[in-house]
Amino acid sequence: MKPSTKFALGAIVIVGSVTLLISEGIKQTGTYFLTPTELVERSTADPTLHDVGVKVSAKVVKGSIERDGPAQRIDFTVSDGANSFPVTYVGMVPDTFTDENDIEVVVEGKFGRDGIFHATDVIAKCGSRYEAEWEEQGTQT
Repeated sequence: MKPSTKFALGAIVIVGSVTLLISEGIKQTGTYFLTPTELVERSTADPTLHDVGVKVSAKVVKGSIERDGPAQRIDFTVSDGANSFPVTYVGMVPDTFTDENDIEVVVEGKFGRDGIFHATDVIAKCGSRYEAEWEEQGTQT
């Protein structure tokens, strides 16, 4: 066999292997990023979506946060204004996850057939900037 043929076969094997590794890595780590409305609609149309990991971006419904300290479990409801569903998570949540103001979160996990989102990760979004509060006279506090 000619050296150029050996080189071409070796290059094909290497490129094929790298392509296979990249595609398998994307399949294993890639997740859908949806809103609550999109998740509810897609899971109704395709029940196999319940078996796939997804990320959901939504706001936490004010007053829905329930904490179980000893078990490090937190239950809350997320909504995008049109659809909402309960979320359950076991683990530590960020310090910005409080019930004092509107919280935007990204939850990652699986949407169970029972209608509860079982989160494996919770990320609380914070505002893009913090602003000082102003008193009525127009001076900073």
